[in-house]
Amino acid sequence: MQCGELMPQAHTRHARCRGGGWATFSGQQTDFFLSQVLLRSALTMASNILQLPFRRSHTVSLTDAITQYISSKYDQRPDMFADDLMIIDKLRTEAINVQEPHVSGVSRLVTYAAQLKWLGGKFPIDVGVDFSWYPALGFNATRPISQNNLRFELANILFNLAALYSQLAYALNRTTADGLKQACNYSCQAAGVLNHLRTDIIPDLRTSPPEDMDEMTLLSLEQLLLAQGQECFWQKAVKDGLKDASIARLAAKVSDFYGDAGDSAVKSNAISTEWIHHMTAKNHHFAAAAQYRQSLDCLEKRRYGEEVARLRDSLNCVNEGLKESRWVNRIVQGDLNGLKSRVAEDLKRAEKDNDIIYLSPVPPKSELKTLDRASMVASKAPSQVTDAISMLGENGPLGQPLFAKLVPYAVHIAASIYSDRRDRLVNESLIGELESMTDKLRDLLSSLNLPGSLQALEKPLGLPPALVSHAEEMRQQDGLNRLRRSVQDTARIKGNDRAVYNEGVELLAAEKAEDDAARHKYGTDRWTREKSEAAAPKIYNSQIEINGYFTSAQNSDDLVERKLRDSESVFLVLTGSNRDLESYVPSSRRAAIPPEVERESIKLRSCLSEVSRMENRRKRRIQGWKDKARGDDIHPALLKETARLEREFPMQAIQASQFEDLFEAQLRLYDSDRDMLAQEWKDQEQVADQVREANKAFTRAHKGDASTKERETALQDLENGYLKYKEIISNLDVGRKFYNDLAKIVARFRDDAKAFVHQRRMEASQLEADISNVTAMASLHITQPHLRQTQPTRPHHSPTYSSAPSQPPTQAPPPTVHRPEAAPLTAPQPLRAAVPPAVQSPGPGPGMWTPNMGVRFNSAAAVPPVANAPSAAPAARGQGGTWDPSQGIRFS
Repeated sequence: MQCGELMPQAHTRHARCRGGGWATFSGQQTDFFLSQVLLRSALTMASNILQLPFRRSHTVSLTDAITQYISSKYDQRPDMFADDLMIIDKLRTEAINVQEPHVSGVSRLVTYAAQLKWLGGKFPIDVGVDFSWYPALGFNATRPISQNNLRFELANILFNLAALYSQLAYALNRTTADGLKQACNYSCQAAGVLNHLRTDIIPDLRTSPPEDMDEMTLLSLEQLLLAQGQECFWQKAVKDGLKDASIARLAAKVSDFYGDAGDSAVKSNAISTEWIHHMTAKNHHFAAAAQYRQSLDCLEKRRYGEEVARLRDSLNCVNEGLKESRWVNRIVQGDLNGLKSRVAEDLKRAEKDNDIIYLSPVPPKSELKTLDRASMVASKAPSQVTDAISMLGENGPLGQPLFAKLVPYAVHIAASIYSDRRDRLVNESLIGELESMTDKLRDLLSSLNLPGSLQALEKPLGLPPALVSHAEEMRQQDGLNRLRRSVQDTARIKGNDRAVYNEGVELLAAEKAEDDAARHKYGTDRWTREKSEAAAPKIYNSQIEINGYFTSAQNSDDLVERKLRDSESVFLVLTGSNRDLESYVPSSRRAAIPPEVERESIKLRSCLSEVSRMENRRKRRIQGWKDKARGDDIHPALLKETARLEREFPMQAIQASQFEDLFEAQLRLYDSDRDMLAQEWKDQEQVADQVREANKAFTRAHKGDASTKERETALQDLENGYLKYKEIISNLDVGRKFYNDLAKIVARFRDDAKAFVHQRRMEASQLEADISNVTAMASLHITQPHLRQTQPTRPHHSPTYSSAPSQPPTQAPPPTVHRPEAAPLTAPQPLRAAVPPAVQSPGPGPGMWTPNMGVRFNSAAAVPPVANAPSAAPAARGQGGTWDPSQGIRFS
C-alpha cells in the first residue's frame, strides 16, 4: 500500500468534519497517523517494485586465446605477460560469480568491465574466445548465446552491473529516509548503466544483440528503473510531509515513467506479460495518486468543484489499474485497493459537502488543467563505467591496465595501413609510372624498326653483340622453360584458390537449398527466419566480388598465354645455340658503307646509346626505390606517437585513424621522387625527338638499299622477342602475386561461409524442433477440468468420455479397479469395464462398438458416473455428464 495515500490529512493538519466544519489534529495525532502508514508500508513495500535478474555464464579461459593471439600476431613473447594472463582470468571468474545483491559485487564488475574496454584497444573484438551467456529475460533463458566478441562479453557484464544496482535498491529498507535516498540512487545508477549499454556498447557490438538487450528492451528497463527511483523520491516526499501539490507533481512523473516503460515493453520480445501488467497497473496507480494529491490541494485552496472532478478522475484511474489485478502481485493489488477505498471515501464526502454546502460547479475532465511534472531522477551511470579507462593506471582506483607493455593492436593496424599506402605509392605511382614511360620508349623504337635496321648495316655478317648478350641471358635463365614453369605455377595457385572459393560457394548453395526446402515444407508463416542472402549480405557480396576477381584475372591469364604462343618460335631461337641464331639471321653482302649513311648511322647510334643509358639509369632508380621502401620502417615513429597520445590522452583507446597526420608526414619522403618523374618525362620526350630525327635522316640516306632488308627484319624480330620475354616474365610475376594475395581472401571467405552455414544449421535445427513441439502440442486436445462444460450426448455410434467428472460418484468403485477416487486422469488409457451380461447385446447393433469402428475419444458427449449395479446402466445411457475413471470405459 503506497505510503501517504491512506492518511493524507495527517500531512495537511486540517481535515473537514463530518458536518462540514473544520477540526485540527494535534501534532501527536499526526505523528500517530504517519507512524501507522509507515508501519504498513514497511510490511508491504518490499515487493511492489521489480528487480532485474542476473545473466549467467560458464567459465572460459581467456589465457589460451590471448596467448595464441600474441604468439601469432605480435613480435612479443606471451610469457612476458604471464601475470596479466592470470589476472584477467581471475577477474572474469569473480565477475561472473556476482549473483547476489551485495555491494562488493560492484567493484568486481566495474573492474572487469574497465579491463575489457582497455583490452579493446589491444586486441580485436574476435580475439578467439566464445563467451557463453544465458539471457536474463524472455522465453529462451535456458538457452545460452555464444559469441566470439569482447564487446558481447562487456555488454553482459554491464547488464549484470545494472541488475546488481536494481537488486541492491530492491533489498534496501525503504521505510527510512536514508534507505529511500540510497534506493533512488541505486535505481538511477542502474538506469544509467543500461543507457550507457544501449547508446555506447550495443551499437559497436558488430553483431545482432541478444533478445533481452535490444533497443526496446533496454529502453523499457531503463524507464522502469527511473520510475522506481522516482517512486522512492515520491515516497520520501510523503514521509517528509511536503505540500500536496508538490507530491502530485512527483506522482505524475512516476506515472509517466511507468507508462513509457510499458509502451516500450510491448515492443520487446523479452519482457514478460507479468511485467507489462505490473507497469500498466503502476501507471494507473500513480496517475490516480497524483489526482488524489491534487484534490487535497484543491480542498486546501477551497476549489471544491475541482476537488470533486479530481477525485472522480482518480477513482477512474484506480479502477483502470484494478483491471490488472489478475496479473499483478498481492502487494500491488493491496496498494490499489487501499487507494481506492480512500479516494471513494473522500469522493463521497466531497460530493456531499459540495451538493449541500458549497454548490461549486464540477468541471469536466477535459477542462482540468494538466498536472505539472517534477522529475527528480535521471540516468546516471557511475564514472567507473563511463570513464573506466581513465581510472586505470599506476595508482588508479580500478588498478593497473593489463598488457600495458603490449603494443596496441591499433598500432599494428596503423603500420599495416601505412605499408599498404607506401607500397601502392612506390609500386604504382613511381615504379609503375616509370616502367610505363620506358614501355612507350620501346614501342617507339620498335615502330621505327630499331635497332634492327642499324645492326644489319653495322654488322652485315655474324651476330651483333647486343643480340648475343640477350640470347645468353635467356639461355642462362632457361627462358622458355622458365616461362612454362611460371605459367604452371600460376595455374596451380589459381586452381587452389578456385577450389577454396568453390568450397565456400557450395556451402552457401547447400545452406540456401536447405533453407528453401524447409521454407517450402513448413511455409513462410512458420519458417519465419530471413533468407540466406538477407541473413549474410556481406558474405554473398564477397562471393560476387571474388568471382569478379577470377573473371578479370582469367582474361589477363589468357592474354599472357596468347603472348607466349605468339612469341614461342622466337624464344626457341633465342634460347638455342649461336649456330641457331646465325641460321635465323641472314648475312648481307654489302662490304662498304657510303660516307653519308655512315655519318647518319653514327648519329642514330648515339641516340640509341642515350636510350640505353636512360633505361639502365631507370633500372637502378627502380631498385633504389624498392630498397628505400624496404628500409622505410614507421614503427619507431608509431611508438613515439603512441606514447604522445597516451601522455596527452591518458588511457584512451588508440585508434588507427589517429595516425593519419603521421602517415602524411612520412609519405612526404617520396615527394622528391615524384618530382623526378616529371623530369624523366621531359628527358624522354627530348630523346624521343632526337631518335625520330636521326632515324629519319638515316632512312633517307639509306633509302633504296634492299640488301639488308631481310637481316633487318630478323634482327628486329629477335630484339622484339627479347623485350616480349621480359614483359611476359613481369606479367607472370604480377599474376603469381595476385593469386597469392587472393588465397587469403578466398580462405577468409570460406571460413566465414563455414561459420555462417554452421550457425544457420543450428538455427534451422532449433526452429524445426520448435515447430515440431508446437505441432505436437497442437495435436493434443487436452482441456482443464475446471474449464470443462457439460455438453449434450451425441448418438451412440462410438464410445466417448470426458476428462473430468462433473459430480462425485454415488457409490464406491468396484473392487477390481484400484484408482484414487479424487484424482481423475486427463488422458486415461481405454479400459473395458466389467459390465453384467444382461446389459450387453448378443450381436452388433446400432449402439454397439465393433472392432472395425475404432475407438474415438471425445469430450463433447460424455457418459456420467453410474452406480455399480446393472439396473443403473440403462438409466446412465443417453444422459450428459463426465467420465468417472473408477468406472472404466463402457461401450454401448
